Amino acid sequence: MSDDFETAVRSALARLSRGEVVTYGELAAEVGRPGAARAVGGVLARTEAPLPWWRVVTSTGRLVPGNEREQARLLEAEGVAVTSGTVSPRTMRKGSQARGRHRGPNG
Repeated sequence: MSDDFETAVRSALARLSRGEVVTYGELAAEVGRPGAARAVGGVLARTEAPLPWWRVVTSTGRLVPGNEREQARLLEAEGVAVTSGTVSPRTMRKGSQARGRHRGPNG
């Protein structure tokens, strides 16, 4: 992926608000690369910038494999409910399809 793509992903992620959750695919689409969900994951895995990586989940709401405990802790601190390693649908903002984002009750 290009540096422009990585910069766009970092910028979009940095704009997420406290308690706001987005999927890898939604983030990819937001930066103009629908279908590049895995590439978004690659950017997040490589970056050393202090970005709120914990606000990104899989299309099913599953947390990052291997980092579930840390991600759950960070999300819960922002008011996002996490159950059995997934973001609870009850905390997702209704009507989020327009922007592709979900908010917890405190976000």
